[in-house]
Amino acid sequence: MTDTDTRRDGVRVLASAWVLLTLAVLAVGWLLTGPLASVVDPWDDSVAVGIEERRTPALDVVAAAGSHVADTVVGIALAVVIALVAWRRQGSRRLLVYYGVLVVGTLALYLVATWFITRDRPPVEILDPGLVPDHSFPSGHVATSVVVYAALAVHLTRTVAGASRWVWPLYAVPLVVAASRLYEGAHHPTDVLTSLVFAPVWVAVVAHVVLPRRVSAE
Repeated sequence: MTDTDTRRDGVRVLASAWVLLTLAVLAVGWLLTGPLASVVDPWDDSVAVGIEERRTPALDVVAAAGSHVADTVVGIALAVVIALVAWRRQGSRRLLVYYGVLVVGTLALYLVATWFITRDRPPVEILDPGLVPDHSFPSGHVATSVVVYAALAVHLTRTVAGASRWVWPLYAVPLVVAASRLYEGAHHPTDVLTSLVFAPVWVAVVAHVVLPRRVSAE
């Protein structure tokens, strides 16, 4: 098989995975806002209200910081910087493709989902001002944190010997972001859970297709 054939196969796999993930997210969104709304909404709302009742000034600051590390602009800028630094250090354009496909694919999926799925944000005071009121599903911040921080951990594990021993904090960032978005009232729990499922799957597929095999440990 030639390099051209390999690239074409990779493109087919990525395109197919993106379509399937997008359809799956749309299906989940349709269920949450349609047939399952009467069952899911009371639980989602009760969690949001319970969190609101436990807010404190100190936790407000922590949640704001946890949320800002995954702002769209911050996430895209960080991904660009990481990709360029990795490219210069490791001399492989695969890394540019890796981060490019991750970010573009995630952003496209999010835009499609918010276009077709209308879901109001939780019935609590939202601490993150300026959010579109009916773009609660899915959580863009959580998805961004996965495709930037967790994807960086995967990249380092696959390309740097022994990296798996010290990259684990990067995997915790999406969990911090998820908790922060829930605390701020920006999303329902099921919005966050959806992103915590589809984004890691997207990272796994892109890493499998684009990144080299894992290097041996030192």
